[in-house]
Amino acid sequence: MTTLMTADGNPRSTKRRSQRRPDTWAGIGMSFPALLGLVLFIAIPFVYAIIFSLQNIQVSQAHPAKFWGLTEYVRLFTNPIDSGPFLRAMLNNFVFAAVVIPVQTGLALALAVLLNRKLKGVKIYRTFFFMPVVFPMALVAVIWRLILDRSSQGLLNSALNAVTFGHVQPHDWLGSSSTALASVILLSIWQGVGFQMIIVLAGLQEIPQERYEAASLDRAGAWQQFIHITVPGIRNTLIFVVLLTTILSFRVYDQVYILINTAGANQNATQTMLFQATNAVFNENDLGQASAISVILFVIVVIITVVQRAVLRQRNES
Repeated sequence: MTTLMTADGNPRSTKRRSQRRPDTWAGIGMSFPALLGLVLFIAIPFVYAIIFSLQNIQVSQAHPAKFWGLTEYVRLFTNPIDSGPFLRAMLNNFVFAAVVIPVQTGLALALAVLLNRKLKGVKIYRTFFFMPVVFPMALVAVIWRLILDRSSQGLLNSALNAVTFGHVQPHDWLGSSSTALASVILLSIWQGVGFQMIIVLAGLQEIPQERYEAASLDRAGAWQQFIHITVPGIRNTLIFVVLLTTILSFRVYDQVYILINTAGANQNATQTMLFQATNAVFNENDLGQASAISVILFVIVVIITVVQRAVLRQRNES
């Protein structure tokens, strides 16, 4: 057996190094399907999106595409016809994310803490709160369409009319510009909070119970235990939930499309960047503009994710 010496004088065996090679190859083999999927379904389509965004491509055009450079990007921010809907869609995306990320994460944390206790029938409660996650978004949109129906027969209008003894008149929750986006936000939080709750709940169950018992012996209250034991114990889980919710909040599309096309939701108040991209390619045949919107959306998500990671890492180090 050949023995080598390391820089600090310790012997290193080539046999030991050869034993690690099977683990390395096994790791590469197990990660290969995921890496292949990332390349095929994310990297290559994104490269094509960048290429398409630099060209004047109409889906049904007979002549070949021309290189436009950054014309599509400039038009999205300066052209009066294109910039209005695009900037409004971007604003809707940011408002949606600004509300959904803290509210949905906080609500998921509260539900997870509540359902982590030894309650009677806790499995039923967990199933009840997780149930909307398995519902297709189309079904969720139909359910909320009935709840938010503009007529007096709508579930929400009927409930408000009954509670206020007829003093509140029926309201067009989806058609009004002041309540349309709020309705989509409420729908989305209701459908998605169960998924985040399950992730946080898994993190809570990894915290050793001895820490809570020691804190109880030191007469720490429930709030002190939550701040000094629970939150630090699930910090990495909460970071993951926030990042995941951020990405999903900028991908909102299904509920917007269904409510606009089937329930008459206010398009200007509810459309998002992803909705506008699909609308550009399927209704206006403008593949170049749709690709430019997709690239801008990707860059926004990457920047926000990097900033979040940097801020949270700095707080962790401090």
